[in-house]
Amino acid sequence: MLTEKTVAAILELQKHYPEKRSALIPALHLAQDEVGYLPHEVQEEVAKLFGLDTTEVHAIVTFYDMFFEEPVGETIIHVCKNASCMLRGCDEVLQKLCHKLNIKPGETTKDGKYTVIASECLGACDRAPMMLVGETVVGPVTDLDKVIDNG
Repeated sequence: MLTEKTVAAILELQKHYPEKRSALIPALHLAQDEVGYLPHEVQEEVAKLFGLDTTEVHAIVTFYDMFFEEPVGETIIHVCKNASCMLRGCDEVLQKLCHKLNIKPGETTKDGKYTVIASECLGACDRAPMMLVGETVVGPVTDLDKVIDNG
């Protein structure tokens, strides 16, 4: 499923680490960037490039919420659920966002535009409550309409 270009990029990436296995997470990002998500076939292909059992790759994919085994929306919205954001109202933000989009956390809108993920710390506690909309840090969240309209 991966193109020769992505396979070459993954093999080149391995050369930059003392242990090629250390390049696994960046390699999975490359694969996901190409395919859009990481179905079992792609996980198998990446495992072969690293000389690993597919279950080892699968364990990494299912541990991190930045990797997806199913297709996701064009824009992924991660809502931080860690302590700082929780104290500043992230539960209400998540609830309102999901209500506005008519989905539950972990689901994708029917038009395929948005996927909402309740995430652990996103590393912007000073902006609580905050979200990661695509690759843009948004916070403190005060106007969901503005976030969605600009997403």
